[in-house]
Amino acid sequence: MPELPEVETVRRGVASQVLNVPIKEIDVNYEKMINNDVDDFKKKLTGQKIIRIDRRGKYLLFRFTGNLTMISHLRMEGKYIIEDHNAPMEKHSHVIFELTDGRDLRYNDSRKFGRMQLMQTGEELEFPGIKKLGPEPLSSDFTVDDFFNRLQKKKKMIKPALLDQTVVTGLGNIYVDEVLWMSKIHPQTPANHLTRKDVQKLHDNIIKELNLAIDAQGTTVFSFKNAYSHAGQFQDQLHVYRKTGEPCERCHTPIERLVVGQRGTHICPKEQKIK
Repeated sequence: MPELPEVETVRRGVASQVLNVPIKEIDVNYEKMINNDVDDFKKKLTGQKIIRIDRRGKYLLFRFTGNLTMISHLRMEGKYIIEDHNAPMEKHSHVIFELTDGRDLRYNDSRKFGRMQLMQTGEELEFPGIKKLGPEPLSSDFTVDDFFNRLQKKKKMIKPALLDQTVVTGLGNIYVDEVLWMSKIHPQTPANHLTRKDVQKLHDNIIKELNLAIDAQGTTVFSFKNAYSHAGQFQDQLHVYRKTGEPCERCHTPIERLVVGQRGTHICPKEQKIK
């Protein structure tokens, strides 16, 4: 599933190409992808322009004229592609926004798990998937004190706690493994066992890692592509994720894989100890 850096990369790429171009027509080839009535969805957006694209956690928020916002979640395999309208249609393009300048904004999703929902701008704050989200890790709301207080209330292991989007939003399996390795914290350590010093280090490494990943336009492990249909580059900078058996960069101990909270997890067994 795309995590914060990948969704931010998509946001920036799409926004750089399609803002302020009217929508001529919308084709929906898989109606379950639209949470609204499909005809109403198409009618309301036809003729409108995308004026801004925001991100909240792993959600994209397309801001349209007409005081409309489309919430889009990429789920496992979703991606947006900008193509000439006459270019061959990709096999898994399910929602096509035809623009008046001869291009398409195509939503492509081989798993068909992605979803879109249209609502009045402002109402998205009450959307169930957004309403309970924790602070954005790259915003001023993500403070060490607040992060520490949130973790102190969690008896669960730190890895599931970081995957809990109410604690801090946008992190998934890849970046949680990475920041725990960077911070020398074992993923099975109870969240409320971390000291403030541990949390300070974890907080700073989350910000550092996410910024580096955004600069590299995300991580492509399986199928992630940006709006230009290019793979990310951050997979070449990963320290531990999917590196089972390879030597730890710091101590040369072989990286181990274990299952934590039903998720494949990668650690250095020498430097990451359970507290």
